Amino acid sequence: MPDQPYHQGSRALQDRFDTRRLADRGAELMFVDEPRIGPRERAFIERMDMVFVGTADADGVPHCSYKGGEPGFVRVLDERTLVLPNYDGNGFYDSWGNVAVNPQIDLLFIDFAAASPWRLRVKGTAAIEFDGELLAGYHEAQFVVRITPTRIYRVCPRYVHQMTLVRRSRFVPAVERPTPVAQWKLDGAEVPPDVLAREDPSRAESERLRGGGAPQPPTHGPFPD
Repeated sequence: MPDQPYHQGSRALQDRFDTRRLADRGAELMFVDEPRIGPRERAFIERMDMVFVGTADADGVPHCSYKGGEPGFVRVLDERTLVLPNYDGNGFYDSWGNVAVNPQIDLLFIDFAAASPWRLRVKGTAAIEFDGELLAGYHEAQFVVRITPTRIYRVCPRYVHQMTLVRRSRFVPAVERPTPVAQWKLDGAEVPPDVLAREDPSRAESERLRGGGAPQPPTHGPFPD
């Protein structure tokens, strides 16, 4: 296992609660110098339709976000490489802006629907790719993020609540249907058309509505009441 799987903060708490031996045993079982995505981990990742992404900026300020897609939207290219797409969002680029200045990343996959929940954590480094075959394989993605794992391990799932999927988001791009416009971008009072990206399909629709077209009820948005 790596020489230093834990830092002094973790060690202090392990000693306080007498879990150092347990933590060391866990590290022996789960942490290796050259982590690889095995068949079981690959099958798990490729059936997931969501992942929680942790990043930090150049000063170490953390950010956590949810990324969703169709099952398998996070792809395993080989034993040492993952890739996931970035779709149109709120334009902030909090997560991937962090990656541009600090490549450290933490992915958490959780299967909420399984009778026996499973959690998988992937720590590693990330890099953004704006073109190439990987990007072409994702419909309407702006870019893809290539991730090289430095640590892969399962974590205790006993506090994971079991849930049932109602439906997947209709805003996830799919080749067989047009992607709906995000309704919050059509609120001309809060989001005037001229602040939208020039290539954003919402811009033309927002301008049409501003010209007297019939409005549509908002669905969701980044600006709560």
